[in-house]
Amino acid sequence: MRIRSDRPSFMQALHTDEHSGRSPSKQVERAVLRAQDLVDTVSTSRQERFWSGRQGTAAALIGINKELGAQFYAVPDEAAEDIEAANEALGGNQVVIDVQTHYVADRDQSTAPNLINMYRAAMPSWWKGLEGLSAYNFAEYLRCVFIETETAVAVLSSSPGVEEFRQLSNEELAATRRLLDELGGRGRLLNHTVVDPTRAGELDQMGQWVEELAPVAWKVYTLGEVNTDPSAYRSDSTWRELMPGKWTKGWMLDDDKLGRSFLDQVSELARAGGPRIVCAHKGISGLIDTGSPRDIGPAAKAYPDLNFVIYHSGYEITEKEEGAYSEQDADIGTNRLVKTLRQSGMGPGGNVFAELGSTWFLATTRPREAAHVLGKLLLAVGENNVLWGTDSVWYGPTQQLIDAFRAFQIPVDMQEEFGYPALTDTIKQNILSNNAARLYGIDVAEARRNADNDDLASIKEALAYYRQHGSPS
Repeated sequence: MRIRSDRPSFMQALHTDEHSGRSPSKQVERAVLRAQDLVDTVSTSRQERFWSGRQGTAAALIGINKELGAQFYAVPDEAAEDIEAANEALGGNQVVIDVQTHYVADRDQSTAPNLINMYRAAMPSWWKGLEGLSAYNFAEYLRCVFIETETAVAVLSSSPGVEEFRQLSNEELAATRRLLDELGGRGRLLNHTVVDPTRAGELDQMGQWVEELAPVAWKVYTLGEVNTDPSAYRSDSTWRELMPGKWTKGWMLDDDKLGRSFLDQVSELARAGGPRIVCAHKGISGLIDTGSPRDIGPAAKAYPDLNFVIYHSGYEITEKEEGAYSEQDADIGTNRLVKTLRQSGMGPGGNVFAELGSTWFLATTRPREAAHVLGKLLLAVGENNVLWGTDSVWYGPTQQLIDAFRAFQIPVDMQEEFGYPALTDTIKQNILSNNAARLYGIDVAEARRNADNDDLASIKEALAYYRQHGSPS
């Protein structure tokens, strides 16, 4: 993870294991220059700390506003120079719940090399210069998700894969949750269990996993299984050419075989006390058919006893920005989620939840697109069904994304033209905490107490002291 020290993380071309990153546009580069002009008095020695902090976030958001000639972010100019003004503009009192987080295990020194070799074979242009996965390990996870952010509760997930080609096994997901509990903050970490219906026996294991691993939700990738065969990739291939060969055994939640068999099992286990939440990766797929959310409407309608969390909300990485929903563009990005819900007669407040991990990161510097995406989702699923997620640990500490979201607003002219709601403080609090708390059964007051008093809070206080006073003498 090579994060530059001269701009916030959301203005950089960072990537995950699922996408190659979007190179900053000329508009973004101009916004960076505008932001840097605001703070040209910052000494070189203070640059890194400045840009990773709240004033740097404020300067970047002001630069975006100035470049677009619109007030997408409610940040006054003085917030770039005065920390109190920055705290006033970007701070908040929400109990932040992040429903999509990841890290990469380094078990017996085998996971990292195999994952790196697979990633490099599949996507050679993404992983140049990467000599290890230390930037994505458990220590970095604690730093990026809990120590350097306000996140009170996180949900830990994993990508698909088998054995050494998988970020975290289901057992490791649960063990990480138990470890966090031992640090004094019980309930600060929740875990998924990942299910791949294409693999023999996995559906039969789900009951055992409920008993042994205590997942709060099931995680599925309908794209299929990662292809670990090096012969499937060509070194001269572009990313878009590679993606269709990266996955095998794709399936959909509404198909008559795998999808319904999986959901029938979830429903049966839910009646016995198992989780009734299905988290499905939809979007950020390289436009693969089985990465589309077109199956969500039919599946959610057929299984009203289950809740469906749509990771990434169907967003795709393209050069063209998403606009308002239209029939002509109904098969683009998050419009696909809107379309399937409409076709299935699923309105706001139902059993479908739209999640913002990576989607918000990628749209932050494209605020008009961000306004369309958030506006469409709020209309489609309702203000009580949009969930905060970051896809951390891939983008570094998540605080800058939280702060940018707090300052974001849908302009009045877009509200009037497209019927989008205003992003009120209440809606933002619902997205950052209340919606996930209701869905996952989290006691918000207890989560706040734990976040303020566990061992991680002590480490956080020590870090704040060190940054203000330097090393103890």
